[in-house]
Parts: sequence; structure tokens; C-alpha cells
Amino acid sequence: MKKKSSNQNNPATEQQGSDWTLDQSLRPTAWEEYIGQENIKQNLKILLQAARERQHPPEHLLFYGPPGLGKTTLAYLIAKELTTQIKVTSGPAIERVGDLASILTNLSPGDILFIDEIHRLNKLIEEVLYPAMESGKLNIVIGKGPGARVIQLDLPPFTLIAATTRIALLSSPLRSRFSGGTFRLDFYSEEEIQEIIKRSAKILGVKIEPRAARTIAGRSRFTPRIANQFLKRARDLAQIKKKLIDELIVEETLNLIGVDQMGLSAADRKLLLTLIEKFGGGPVGLNTLAAATAEEEATIAEVHEPYLIQLGFLDRTPRGRQATPKAYAHLGQKPPANRQNKLL
Repeated sequence: MKKKSSNQNNPATEQQGSDWTLDQSLRPTAWEEYIGQENIKQNLKILLQAARERQHPPEHLLFYGPPGLGKTTLAYLIAKELTTQIKVTSGPAIERVGDLASILTNLSPGDILFIDEIHRLNKLIEEVLYPAMESGKLNIVIGKGPGARVIQLDLPPFTLIAATTRIALLSSPLRSRFSGGTFRLDFYSEEEIQEIIKRSAKILGVKIEPRAARTIAGRSRFTPRIANQFLKRARDLAQIKKKLIDELIVEETLNLIGVDQMGLSAADRKLLLTLIEKFGGGPVGLNTLAAATAEEEATIAEVHEPYLIQLGFLDRTPRGRQATPKAYAHLGQKPPANRQNKLL
């Protein structure tokens, strides 16, 4: 496989002038810097080494899991490991077949094409992608009606890496074409999050006390992106107060942005309180809960519910959503007398 110098910038050397550049600077640039997801890293190292020895691009890969766990970072690390270029796009950005054709025909041998949010890819475009992934062919239809004809273009060998937060929305034919493997990224442990926070603090040039790092880790929803967001906000407050990032700074920061001791946001608490106070703890249907909280159903189901369920604050039942005894206790609420025995 022909080697190229990567076109990605070195995130650690980028100017830290905005949240975007900060996020780039905190992204790991080497496998040893990527904390967690050990099983996935081991599998990828074997796959990449075998591909190098065969002098052929790795097979197509699919990463899925909740947002903020490092799917995009893995794609960049793979490109760096192979010393090849990575072209980045997303499902919503590819609006027409011509958009996909333009991207694919501009790839060079060995390039990586990374498509984020691939579950939002148009089904017509998806069908054009099948032969490109499977046989390296791009079929373009010229004209309409009886006079239409198909032109077949040969594509250079490339690797498609895709990421999604909703793998169930991918069609079975598309999922089956990721022959290199489909990998689910799991939530991180608090210990792993603490290590990520320490590394990020070093890159940002700030000092953080171990107890402060532990507090951030405990409220970050087991997600590195959220932990780094909290760290950056704590850094801002520490800078204004001319202090290092200690536990008091972190507590004040999290109070300002409305995150409680369990990592619940104001919107999370509103959801639970609405369920308890308006509907007696449930069960209640998602559409009714969405109307009562003025939230979209998808936001409740994809943003709030996973963490609430993980903490044991919310149950999904056949009849709808229901608050648990833990939710009542956390919010300082008492279950109604007619339901107290059932909940306990």
C-alpha cells in the first residue's frame, strides 16, 4: 500500500483560541494516549498490522455507541498509524449522489474516508455506496428514461470508516459491508476518566488537584467529551479567581452550570420531577412526557434517558416511563402512599 503523509494537523500544536481548537488539542494523537476501549484497540492494532504486511488498505470499519466516546479519534489514529490521508464528512453533508461521487473519485490509493453520522445517509446514496465498498466500483447513471445509461468507474483502494450513535437505523445491507469489523464503544470507568482529565489538564497547562479530578470524573456521565467540557469551564473559573483547580473550584463550576452530585443536568432533573409531580411517578408514555416537559421525544430518548436508566433513576416499562425509588430519594421526594409499597 502506497504511503502518504497525513493531512491532519497535529492537535497538540494548534492554537487554543476557541472551544473547537481546544477539543482538537485534547484529542489523542497516539495509541498510548488513547485511554480506555482496550479490546477495540487490540483488535485494531492486529487489523492494521496485517493490512500493512499485505500492503493493502484495511477493510471497512464501523464504530457505534453514544456520542463523546472517541469514535472520530479512532479514525484519526488509524490514519496516522497508516500514514495516509483522511477525508472527513458526515451523512447529512452528502445530499446528492454527485456529492458522494465527487468525494470517492478524489480519493487516492490507500486513503481513508470517514463518514460520521452515517445513519443519516440518504438511502439512494447508500445504494451507490454498496458497490464502492464491495468491489471498488462507482456506478453513475447518465440521463433518464429509456435513454439512460450506466457508467462504471474504477475507484482506488480505500478504507471507509463510519461512525454512528444509532446503529439500528443502518440498513442490514450496509452494516454487512463493514467486513473489517463493527465495534461498540463502551462508557468509561471513573478511573479512566480521571486519567483523561489529568492528561487534558497537562495539555491545557493547568494544575488540578486529584480530588478535583475525581469530582469531575464522577459527574461526567462516564464520557470523556463531557469531562473535558467540565475541565475547561473549571479552568475558566480558576483563571478568573487566580487559583489552581481544586475541589471548591470544581464544585462552584458544576453548580453554575447546573450539574448535581450524580451528574444530572437541570433538564434531567426537570424530566424526573415532571414524571413524579405531574404523573405520580408514571408509567407515562414518551409523547405525553415530551409534551409536559416541552422537549422533543428524540431528545428525551437519546440524550436524557440512557444516563437516567444507567443510574437506576428511570425504568422503561411496556406502559411507559416510570421513576424508581432512587429517583425519589435523589430528588428528596416521597412516593405517594398508594405506590410506596410497590416502589419499595
